[in-house]
Amino acid sequence: MAQVELIMPKMGESVAEATITSWLKEVGDTIELDEAIVEIATDKVDSEVPSEVEGTLVEVLFEKDAVVEVGATIAIIETEGAEVAAVSNETKVQAPKEVVEITAAVEKTIEAVAVPIAKNSDSGKFYSPLVRNIANKEGVSMKELEAISGSGKDGRVTKNDILSYVATKGNTSKTVATPPVKNEVLKAAPVSVNGGDEVIEMSRMGKLIAKHMVDSVQTSAHVQSFIEIDVTNIVKWRSKVKDAFLKREGEKLTFTPILMHAIASTIKKYPMINIALNGDSIIKKKNINLGMAAALPDGNLIVPVIKNADQLNLVGMTKQVNDLANRARNNQLKPDDIQGGTYTVTNVGSFGSVMGTPIINQPQVAILALGAIRKVPAVVETAEGDFIGIRYRMFLSHSYDHRVVNGALGGQFVKAVKDYLEAWDSNREI
Repeated sequence: MAQVELIMPKMGESVAEATITSWLKEVGDTIELDEAIVEIATDKVDSEVPSEVEGTLVEVLFEKDAVVEVGATIAIIETEGAEVAAVSNETKVQAPKEVVEITAAVEKTIEAVAVPIAKNSDSGKFYSPLVRNIANKEGVSMKELEAISGSGKDGRVTKNDILSYVATKGNTSKTVATPPVKNEVLKAAPVSVNGGDEVIEMSRMGKLIAKHMVDSVQTSAHVQSFIEIDVTNIVKWRSKVKDAFLKREGEKLTFTPILMHAIASTIKKYPMINIALNGDSIIKKKNINLGMAAALPDGNLIVPVIKNADQLNLVGMTKQVNDLANRARNNQLKPDDIQGGTYTVTNVGSFGSVMGTPIINQPQVAILALGAIRKVPAVVETAEGDFIGIRYRMFLSHSYDHRVVNGALGGQFVKAVKDYLEAWDSNREI
């Protein structure tokens, strides 16, 4: 008999751990090839982990609700064979480079079982097991860790960062660095509960979304620009071609892909909207990857991403939008479907809202809310003069980070989207 390790798979960039939400198999159960064994969840997506071998589940190493790091063995499957089978090469995650390069002195610290340094600080910074072990071994407090300027992705403290700090600390008689002054976060006043009130525990995803939103407001200087668009030509054109489009392409043509196509085309003309801020450095993104906020059946939100959206024609955009929306509703999104977004669009009009003030999806610097399309009386300018007519109009609400996007750029961008949509040719072919 041989044994195969089931590994916690990598669920996308920057995702270091996942929560086991449910075991679909019990010890002793027979496992088929590609059969789902366990359900896992991150702050980005829920997923199932399938088996790449046939055999019997002989050991479960983590219980339900356990938080497990990427690359860890979570279960053992026994298969037919004389030799011990290798770990699945599809789900096995390569050890991070910083772990591979561990020196002999650092390796000794990994033997420590108890690690008093928490993996997340009060400010939300994540510290890897290696960094926490070094901090524990060298007597570096959480306060000191907070003061270290990380050189890793998203400012994460790496092995080299903490070793450099330890060396400097030793040369300066262990002088403790003082963390930068921060504004104190006011704690909410306790809420009284009487006998008739119902207490409902927030879901795991709800807690993560709440934290992400609060962090975004505390990080970015949010500013909004609003603009109203006359979409009468688009409404009439869609009504005229939607049946033929469905017959030819097998897809329903909604307003969303039309608007997304316009936004992607406009971002190409205003690339400084398609950026991210890393400390004092601006990262200008090469690809235009549009995030599309979608409501889940449980009321939470998820943001699947349309990759290289500017390269899609209207037919391709429609297929992408419909596919991601359908899979979001059915909880069938894959980790890669929600990674790499550079700009986000949210359709508040789908719930009847005329406009909204959306919160920026970090680390992006802008987000656009699409308001409801309404039939309203409006002034129409013609060569013969102005008159009052019935028109279809909608509001766009543009939230952007005023640290890097000024009012001129934020306003010019949304005005360019308006011009693109109002110039729509109602006689164009599908």
